[in-house]
Amino acid sequence: MLKMLLQLYARLPLVIIHGLGASVGWLIFACNRKVASQIQNNLTHASISDNAADRLAIARKSAIETGKGLTETLAIWFKPQAEVEKWVSSCQGWSHVEAALANHKGIIFLTPHLGCYEITALHFASQHPISILYRPHRKNWLAPIVESGRMRQNITLAPTNMKGVRTLLRTLKQGGAIGILPDQVPGAGEGEWVDFFGRPAYSMTLVNKLQEATDATILVAFGERLSWGRGYIVHIEPFVDEISPRGVNQAIERLIRKYPTQYLWSYNRHKQPKQQKAASDEH
Repeated sequence: MLKMLLQLYARLPLVIIHGLGASVGWLIFACNRKVASQIQNNLTHASISDNAADRLAIARKSAIETGKGLTETLAIWFKPQAEVEKWVSSCQGWSHVEAALANHKGIIFLTPHLGCYEITALHFASQHPISILYRPHRKNWLAPIVESGRMRQNITLAPTNMKGVRTLLRTLKQGGAIGILPDQVPGAGEGEWVDFFGRPAYSMTLVNKLQEATDATILVAFGERLSWGRGYIVHIEPFVDEISPRGVNQAIERLIRKYPTQYLWSYNRHKQPKQQKAASDEH
């Protein structure tokens, strides 16, 4: 029943979906002090602007964009794949994909929590297969719905465990493409502490390990959300930094500074992994 309702919801025009999301984001920022404080604190520490009024404006806009992200994700998951692709108005940097495919050594797409991060994989999958690293939902009743929304033609899901990592490695060795959210906090023992916007953040080491094992090309992908429901521009850029957690963070920082209002500033990027936090508390 829920899936049927979501499929009906996905038929709405994008301008209405984003309008609903903007309302949700504004309400959360206005009514949830914890979320509003998290956004503003992250912006302050990141030194996005020295002006308090500017930071507040960015914080409000970021909350609105985050709300759009929530409502658009449900629509993207349950809208026919070909219809979702029509929302992509253009792709800038596809030549980097073609060059990487010609090398036959695989592609690692880094897609941070910026703009519409669901649209980038779907756009690539409209032409080529891709394996996506994802964290299974904690609520058992919701997990099948999330997975059915993400599993589309040419998309394989790789869970955040050893089985999923083996899927990613096998895909790259076969010259295929994988997608990773590089600014997601990894599990204990799966990362290292390096700076992200001037503060230590536990950052995954998986990207450099996969690249070292396969010599795959690393590309940075970002789905820019256009105003008034006009769709998305997919941006694809070459990765030019050191292939390390520090280099990945630096690449993400530069991209976020270009589009600060579209980043998920409500995400606690600097938190400790649960297992690591428990161990530190014992000492």
